[in-house]
Amino acid sequence: MIDHARDLASVRDATDRLLSAAAALDNASAAEASRLPGWSRGHVLAHLARNADALVNVFEGRPMYPSASDRDADIERDAPRALDVQLTDVRESADRFRAAGAVPADWSRTVELRNGVTDAAARVPFRRWAEVELHHVDLGIGYELEDLPEDFTEREIAFLAARFAGHPEVPPTRLTDSTRAWSTGRDADAPSVTVTGPAPDLLGWLAGRRDGAALTVTGGPLPALPPL
Repeated sequence: MIDHARDLASVRDATDRLLSAAAALDNASAAEASRLPGWSRGHVLAHLARNADALVNVFEGRPMYPSASDRDADIERDAPRALDVQLTDVRESADRFRAAGAVPADWSRTVELRNGVTDAAARVPFRRWAEVELHHVDLGIGYELEDLPEDFTEREIAFLAARFAGHPEVPPTRLTDSTRAWSTGRDADAPSVTVTGPAPDLLGWLAGRRDGAALTVTGGPLPALPPL
């Protein structure tokens, strides 16, 4: 069962961890490349701030972003800012997100995200939690997939496995860390490929953060996953 209040608290804790870690940077290191192709650490921080505001829009019934080009332009505009400005923006936008999440609301209602994607309002806090945790890793400042909270890792694997379920380009696939198992791909009820490895490596592969070299695959090659 989705507990949006617990997830909102987890977003707060994850944001505090990220801000504390990023405070050790300086202007020069904030301008250096992140682990995301074509993005500096400043791009990642700018995206996190603008994503928080975009999710406030979602909570309040407005389009998440005016357009894809506006989203990209805002990130490019904000990426070169000084580190103290970046961190203040991440903190203040996180406060706005937290305030919007505290407003009494029908959490079962359907909301619209990017590209026509819809979801229950109660799942938005978890989506924001994922943004903060994975982009903390993307900063490349010592926080790794292995450092993610275990309950987050398990839930994000399940979320991404469900996202690829039924996808015609992904063969029926079983994922397992030898303790838990998930199914994904087309005809996921009858998996033909099994991918085994530690949960952080499974998440890294599903989320496009690792190439899957640390995973063991039986029944065929490691499936190629479409972009998220």
